[in-house]
Amino acid sequence: MTDDKKIERSRFHHAREDVDFAKDGVHTPQTESDAYRLAFQDTEFLLREDLRPVRFQLELLKPELLLNEARIASMLVIYGSARIPSPEQAAERLSLARTDYEKKVAERLAAKAKYYEEARALARLASQAPVAANGDRHFVVCSGGGPSIMEAANRGAVDEGQETVGLNIVLPHEQAPNQYVTPHLSFRFHYFALRKMHFLLRARAVAAFPGGFGTFDETFELLTLIQTGKVKPMPVLLFGEEFWRRVVDFDALAEEGVISPADLSLFQFVETADEAWAIIQRFYSDEEKAADPPTD
Repeated sequence: MTDDKKIERSRFHHAREDVDFAKDGVHTPQTESDAYRLAFQDTEFLLREDLRPVRFQLELLKPELLLNEARIASMLVIYGSARIPSPEQAAERLSLARTDYEKKVAERLAAKAKYYEEARALARLASQAPVAANGDRHFVVCSGGGPSIMEAANRGAVDEGQETVGLNIVLPHEQAPNQYVTPHLSFRFHYFALRKMHFLLRARAVAAFPGGFGTFDETFELLTLIQTGKVKPMPVLLFGEEFWRRVVDFDALAEEGVISPADLSLFQFVETADEAWAIIQRFYSDEEKAADPPTD
């Protein structure tokens, strides 16, 4: 064996090669049967009820591999409503309202349009985080990939010329990812559970803007994971104290004894992107200092 001879990693044919071989095969009643199709190319087989564990694994593995390849080591995750308009859209929505109820809702949503700009500004700040010496990227902005607050988050990263992640979900009323999600970091999920897992696997801070059931689901699951010690503490920033205190009586939960008073410290209310980013920076600065042993 010569020194310059290339040794292959495997003597087996790659799966792609076998796919090509299968295309050129003979055609008989046996080869035309679904049973003869390569298992990983058989969509109907993969969609069987008893293949759910395999589909779970695929939804966990595909984004994990691609995010690793993109050197995304940590993320700033931004949750929030798909209905809050941008400041440009707010006036138009008000003009389209017809009933008193529609006008009242349009006015309340228009009042929250400021959070579109705050989400965008927070994403801009996070996207200025330097790349590590080894090439890892930190505080990469990640949203649910949809419109409104999610769009603002991805848009802020694009403002800084950075890539940004979108984790979309298949819904009966199909929605396209917003235009600011980096195409090769735009993922679509069937299982909510796996989508939420990917939000948190790399999350180093989470900002929750006003939102509905989806935002509540994601935010309170994170708080539960921190409360129970399944996830290490991280900054959890609730934008809009007036909104959050109006829709959730956190103090009453503690007074009723269903959470501990100490659990109220798992999150912080903020109003601006600058305030939120300062908290995130302070948290990791303090954590780094705590990890360093004191010197004499």
